[in-house]
Amino acid sequence: MFQTELYKGSLEEKYEIVTKQLDALLVGEHDLIANLANASALLSQFLDQVNWVGFYLLKEGELVLGPFQGLPACVRIPVGKGVCGTAVVKDETMIVPDVHKFPGHIACDAASRSEIVIPIRRNGNIIAILDIDSPILDRFSMDEKGYLEKFTQVLEKHI
Repeated sequence: MFQTELYKGSLEEKYEIVTKQLDALLVGEHDLIANLANASALLSQFLDQVNWVGFYLLKEGELVLGPFQGLPACVRIPVGKGVCGTAVVKDETMIVPDVHKFPGHIACDAASRSEIVIPIRRNGNIIAILDIDSPILDRFSMDEKGYLEKFTQVLEKHI
């Protein structure tokens, strides 16, 4: 779901455009923070019904807040805790339809109701996670999971 009416077509076509925009935006830049900042801004601008889009960087066994769009957030999340820390341990994308039913959910923004978290890798190792929150229950579909994973694969080639 996209905020702007400039994007017509199917969900797949919309994600294809945004992914191509990301690739073009990051060409020639390899700074991790700069690229994560632009990626979060791009997704935040185009995704509908989201209240937080950002990254946590994996540093010394914990996730540390990185570039994001949204309200102030938790600064540190232990690996294995909350949705973000669990995604690192499981080494997989996680969709949570209702964060209030997720054991150990860390509520950084009380308005968040659903979430998707995607690991970001460099040389096969998780270095960060993309975290997207929504105030809508069950906001993220399996189709969007696949499209967002493709988006992160483009991001990974630039970091």
